Amino acid sequence: MTQPPGQQPPQGGFGAPQEPPHGVPQPPQGPPQTPPPPAQPPQAPAAPPTPPPAQPGYGYPQQPGPYGQPQQQPGPYGQPQQPGPYGQPQQPGPYGQQPQPGYGFPQQQYPGAPVPPGPGGPGGGPSKRKPAMIIGAAVVALLVVGTGVYFATSGGDDDDDKPVAKQSEEVQKPSVSPSVDKGDGNGTGREDDDLNSGRKDGEAKVLWLQKNDVDLPRNGADVYGPWLVGDTVVKGMYRTMSAYAVADGTQKWTLKLPADICSAPQQTTTDGKIVIAIKNGTTDKADCSMLQLIDLNTGKAGWKKEVKKSGLFDMMSDLSMAISGDTVTAGRTGASNAFRVSDGKELFGKRSGNCQPFAFAGGTKLIAATSCRTDDADNPQHEIEEVDPGTGKPKWTYKPARGWEVDKVYSVSPLIVSLTKGSSSDDKKWSILALRENGTLRSQLVGDKGDKFAPDCGGAFTIFGKRLDGCTGVAADANTFYMATQDDTSGSARTNQVVAFNLNTGKPKWKAKAPAGQTVKPLGMEGGNVLLYVNAAYGKGGGIATLSPSGGSPQMVLKHPDSTSSIESSFYNEKILYADGRSFVASGRVSASNDKEELETKTMMAFGK
Repeated sequence: MTQPPGQQPPQGGFGAPQEPPHGVPQPPQGPPQTPPPPAQPPQAPAAPPTPPPAQPGYGYPQQPGPYGQPQQQPGPYGQPQQPGPYGQPQQPGPYGQQPQPGYGFPQQQYPGAPVPPGPGGPGGGPSKRKPAMIIGAAVVALLVVGTGVYFATSGGDDDDDKPVAKQSEEVQKPSVSPSVDKGDGNGTGREDDDLNSGRKDGEAKVLWLQKNDVDLPRNGADVYGPWLVGDTVVKGMYRTMSAYAVADGTQKWTLKLPADICSAPQQTTTDGKIVIAIKNGTTDKADCSMLQLIDLNTGKAGWKKEVKKSGLFDMMSDLSMAISGDTVTAGRTGASNAFRVSDGKELFGKRSGNCQPFAFAGGTKLIAATSCRTDDADNPQHEIEEVDPGTGKPKWTYKPARGWEVDKVYSVSPLIVSLTKGSSSDDKKWSILALRENGTLRSQLVGDKGDKFAPDCGGAFTIFGKRLDGCTGVAADANTFYMATQDDTSGSARTNQVVAFNLNTGKPKWKAKAPAGQTVKPLGMEGGNVLLYVNAAYGKGGGIATLSPSGGSPQMVLKHPDSTSSIESSFYNEKILYADGRSFVASGRVSASNDKEELETKTMMAFGK
C-alpha cells in the first residue's frame, strides 16, 4: 500500500463501524453525527485521526499487516495506490461501523481498535435519545486518513449580492413575565420547599424548577442553548427567547420572534451577544435564512439580515452556525457566509474554486469542514481548515483520504476531529484524529478491544446542514482527550467509564469508572480537572463531579438530591451547564400530546448549595 510522501502507515485506528444518528446528503457533504472511538495515530506526520461517523459507520479494513488492516483498503490516513500528493484509499477506511448503539473499537489483531459512534448518532445520548445507537463491529482496523497537508495562500471571493444589515422591525421588544416556578413544581411562582423536603445532608438544594410557558406546534420544538451570561441563563425554543435569573429562576425577559428558531451557535461573544437563525416565513417552505442579533443581557434585538442563496445547490434548510471572536458563520450544503457580530457586515461568502466550507466549529479558533466537488458523489473529498475569522482565508488545510467525511470537532484547541466513511450500515467506518497547531497529524486515537463510545452531539435532525461542535461526553486538555464509553447494561444497572487518550500517541492512558449504578459524561475542563455530569438513576440523584487528569475516581462537587431523581431523569436529551457552584439541567426538546400536558412539562431545573 503506497503511503503519502514523508508519511508512514498508520498503526491502526479505533472505532467499530456504526450508523450515524442521521445521514447527510451525498452532495457536498454530510458526515454522521455520532463520533466513533479514537484510533492510533501514525508515527510520521500524516492526516489527522478521523472522528466518529456522522453518517456512515466506521469499520477497519480487514487486511493483513502490521495494523491488522486490509492491504487494499486504505484508512483515513492510508493512501490510494495511484500517484499523487494525496494518494487516497480505494476502499473504506479504518472504522467500518454498524448501525447500532454506541461506538466500539473494532476488534482487530493489532492492539486497540477504533470506537464506534454512540447512540443516536453524533448527538446520540444514553437512554433518553430516540435515535438508534451504533454497536462496534467485530474485527476492524483503523487506517490513517490523511495524505498530506498544504498551506493555502489565497481565499475565496465574496458574492456580489450581499445582504444589507438593518434594524429588525418584525422582532417584538422583550417582555417580562412574572410567572416563575421557584421550586414547588406547580408553576404558581410561590417559593415553597416541597422539592427540598426530602433533601439529605450534603445534597444540593433545588433552586428552582421551570415549566414550559411557550405554546408549541403539534410536534413540539427543539431547545437552543441554554447559554449562561452573567447572572442569567437563556434558552430559545420555537419562536421565543427567554432569560431567567440563575439564583431563583425569575424570568428576566422574553423576546418573541416572527418565525421559528432554526439554528444557533454554541458560543456567544465575550460581551453576551449572539446571532441566531430564524426562518424567513411561517410556511413549510420557509428557509432557515434570517440572521438575528440578540443581546442576551437585555433581550434586545439588534441587526437582522437574510442570507441569500448563491446558486441552485445552496441548501438553506439548515445552517451550521459558530462564533469565533466577532465573527459568526452560516454554513450549509453548497456555500457559507460569515458576518461581523457587532454590526452585521458580511466578512466573506462563497469561495471561487472547487472547494466550499459547509460547516464550522468556533471558539478560540475558527475551524471549517470543506467539501470539494468530485466526479463521484459516492466518494467525496473533504478537507479540514483553520480559517481567518476576518477574511475566511485558510491558514492551513488538512486533506483526508477520499471517501472520509468530516463529522464533528470535539475540541478546537487542541484540535480533535471525528471522521466517518460509508453511507450504509454495512460499510460505515469511524476515526478520530488529533492535529497539531499547523494542521499536521499529531495522532490517530486507538481504543482498547471491546470499548464502545457514545459522544453526545445533540438530537436535532439535520439533512443539509451540519453542526460541527457542541458535543458532550468528550473533553480535552493540552495532552489528553477524555471520552465516555457507551452505557453498559449487561449488569443490574447502567454504568460506564471515562477513557483518557494520550494525544501524542493516540493510545489509552487510563480508565475511570462511574459511580456504582450510574453513568457519567465529560462536560469540559474545570481548574485542570475533567468536569463530569453524573446522570440521575432510579432513586439516585445526579450531580457534578470532577476527575483528576491522572485518573482515579470521580469526586462529587455538587450532589443533586436523591428525592428529586425522578424529575431530573425525566428531561429528554438533557443539556447540562455548570458555573459558580450551580448546575442547570434542561430538556433538549419539549413536546406533549395536548395543550394541558404541554404547560405541565418541566423544562429546566437548577441546583446549588
